[in-house]
Amino acid sequence: MNKITRIAIAVIVCLAVGYSSSTVTREGVETWYPTILKPSFNPPNWVFMPVWTLLFILMGVAAGLVWDKIKEQNEEVKKALGFFLAQLILNAVWSYIFFGLKNPMLALIEIALLWLMIYETYLKFTKINKTAGYLLIPYMAWVSFAGILNASIWWLNR
Repeated sequence: MNKITRIAIAVIVCLAVGYSSSTVTREGVETWYPTILKPSFNPPNWVFMPVWTLLFILMGVAAGLVWDKIKEQNEEVKKALGFFLAQLILNAVWSYIFFGLKNPMLALIEIALLWLMIYETYLKFTKINKTAGYLLIPYMAWVSFAGILNASIWWLNR
């Protein structure tokens, strides 16, 4: 399998995970989310879809670049992709906790774990392919912002 195919598969997987978690997010945004207090820096709802779509694409490209090194660095790549998969699952679970369970406090705990897993993935990816690691920086930045937003929503609605 060539690099482009690996990247394409990884991007499709990331977008599929994003789409699956967006189903519960959409319902929450239409029903529960408008009823809770939000901080002044809360972005308009339309911002989230294009930002997450771009981030899932960048994540997929990063994973594909790392996957492409499987023959040269088998164990390191497997470990890095294991962390990537773990953070991808945590990413999806956050939507279910925040929007599905309507539980900002539990979502805040989960997003802290997600951020740590993204950071560990970044470290592992950077050792294998610097570009792959750098592609995760916008994701870490957005999840940092999302964590602050999540904490603020929890605080305002406790």
